[in-house]
Order: sequence, then C-alpha cells, then structure tokens
Amino acid sequence: MKNKIDLKKALLCIIAIILLFIMLFAGIQIYQYRTYTENFNKRLTSIILELNEEYPELNKTDIVQILNSNNETNENILEEYGINLEEDSAVLENDNKFKLYLTLNLLFILLLGILMVSIFLKYNFSKDRKLREITRYIEEINHKNYKLDIESNTEDELSILKNEIYKTTVMLKEFAENSLQDKIKLKESLEDISHQLKTPLTSIMIMLDNILETPNMSEETRTEFIKDIKREVLNINFLVQTLLKLSKFDANSIEFINSEVYVKELLEASMKNLSALCDLKNIKVNICGDSNIKVICDVKWQVEALTNIIKNSIEHSALNSNIDIKYEQNKMYTKIEIQDYGKGIAKEDLPHIFERFYKGKNASSDSIGIGLALAKVIIEKNNGNIRVESEEGKGSKFVITTYIKFM
Repeated sequence: MKNKIDLKKALLCIIAIILLFIMLFAGIQIYQYRTYTENFNKRLTSIILELNEEYPELNKTDIVQILNSNNETNENILEEYGINLEEDSAVLENDNKFKLYLTLNLLFILLLGILMVSIFLKYNFSKDRKLREITRYIEEINHKNYKLDIESNTEDELSILKNEIYKTTVMLKEFAENSLQDKIKLKESLEDISHQLKTPLTSIMIMLDNILETPNMSEETRTEFIKDIKREVLNINFLVQTLLKLSKFDANSIEFINSEVYVKELLEASMKNLSALCDLKNIKVNICGDSNIKVICDVKWQVEALTNIIKNSIEHSALNSNIDIKYEQNKMYTKIEIQDYGKGIAKEDLPHIFERFYKGKNASSDSIGIGLALAKVIIEKNNGNIRVESEEGKGSKFVITTYIKFM
C-alpha cells in the first residue's frame, strides 16, 4: 500500500516536539536541582563558619561527619523555628524557587498539549479540506463538468482517492464524448438512410401511381415500369441488408469463423454472385495466380467483401471490357489486386471512397455508396487492409492485403 505521507509527517512532527520537550524538561529539572543544591550549600557554609567561630576545637573531619551522619530521630528540632519538615523547606528561598519551577513545568506541559492539539487539528483540517475538494469534484462531475484537473502527485490515501476520481473523470469524459459522437454518427446515418430510401421509394410510388391511374397503358410500358420497380426494390433490399451487416460490425456482434481456404475458391465464389451482372455488360474477368495459395479467413464474410469490390469494378467498367484479378503470397501476407479499366475515380474522391453513403462524381446513378464501406470493415476485421489506386479515364485498382496468421 502506498505511504500515508501526511500522517507520517504529523507523527514525525509530534515525536520531534515530544523529544524537544523532554530535553527542555530535563534541563529545567537539572537546573532546579542545581539551584536547590547551591542554596543549601550556601546555607551550610554559613552554618559551618558560625560553628568554627563558636567551636574552634571542631576540625573539618568532625564537621563532615556531622553533615553526612545518617542518624534518624523522630524529634523535629526545626519545629521550634516554625518549619514543618514534611511541608516546608528549611531554606525559604528554595520554596520560592519551587513555585517558580512548578509554574514553568505546568506551562511547558500546557504548551506541549497545545502543540499536540494544533498538529492534530492541522492534520484533520487538511484532511477535511481534501474531502471537501473531492466532494466538490464529484458534484461537478455529477453536473457533467468533466474539464477538471484533479490529478495529485502525493501518495496519501486521500490523494490516491483523488487520483482514482481523476481517472474516473477522464473515463467519463471520454465516454461522454464518444456517446456524443455516436449520437452525431447515428443522426447522420439516419439522415443518410432516410435520403437513400426516399429516392427509390418516391420512384416506386410514382410508377405505381402511373400504373394505377393509366388503365389503358401499353403492355410494353407497364412491363418497363414493373422492371424499374423491381430494380428499385432490389436496391432497397441491398441497402437494408448491407446496413444490417454494418450495424452488426458496429455492435461487435460478429464473430468470425476462420478456416484455411484457397484464394482461387474465394474468387470463384464471388464471381458466381456476379455472373449475371458480368453477362449483362459482357465483361470478362481474368483471374491469375497460384492455385495452391491459401489464406486463413472467414469464408462467408471474405466472399461478401470480394463480391462488393468486384461488383464496384464491374459497375464502373464499360461494356465488353475486361477486369484483371491477380493474387500472390509471400511470408508476410497474401495480396489480391483487382484492376478495372473503367472511368476511374476522381482525385478528390479517393480519400472518401470507403466512407458510408459517399458517392463520387463518377458514381453510377444506381450506386448507394455502401458496398465498399462494408468490404473495408470486413477486411480490416479479418486481419487485413484495403487501398485503392486510380486515375480518371484509366480505371482503378483495389489492393487487398491479408496478413499471414496461424490457426
């Protein structure tokens, strides 16, 4: 556990003060003892001088023996002089000194107590101040004010709590910002979806009104309307299905089931989904690569991504043209290149080509602008990346790189 710095400081301060007071108290006691001794010695000196004058026959040895004799007697001679041995001092000056030193000792004890209480109150006040700060910070956070700099560099318990609140504040701030961004994105997505659905639904309503309001409409015109309605319904279905898939990725509810598969099989499965579109535009797709090259991926989702990319190339290719698909592998990654020779992508559109609902200036009228976004999400989630190279009038090349991983 981290050190309790403030408490340690308070304890060290108290110990230092106690030691200082012990030293001062001991000094006073020594000085008091020496004062008493000096006063007694002065009085004894006076008595000895008087004895020498009255009894010159007494030598020094006799006087010392008298002074150090240990004769106990119950007779209190000093009472005759008004001195009580149990309560009074034979040297009156020592009584005055005793009162002085007693007062000093009491003052020192009182001062020591005041200092102890002051240190305790200071420590307690510091702790209360920090608690009030923390309470205020929590109140600010409750009012959604996350712009607080409450990080502390000390290591006492309250500072640790303060730092944890700071971390929580940062997390809440990030969550609030992400939540706001998510709401903005959701709003933009709903607006885009609404716009994407509005156009085909309006077209369908107009065509249906024409069919209903024109009973004498020629069979050929009616058939054309029905074909157009079917095309719009298919576009709406594609949009809804793709949005559902994207929403699953956004919610991280997709779990890839990876397996080892031949790249050639992935491309052939994708081409089966697009055979009708290729026949419609008479586009030939050339696949070139080592048929033994394998990649580890989720087959279903990888086919989905490749289908969307190749579909985009077909849509932007001219009638009776070619699309070249090459793939290769090294020790680091497997690379698939899909090259078309269509309109190409404008330079200003290149940075946005994988954004949802983005339609460049060369996009077809039927383009929704969501297939490439889904393809990018799938490829990146499956340990790869995708980029595009393009020049207007010369076509586009999509490069898919899937990094080697082991099951």
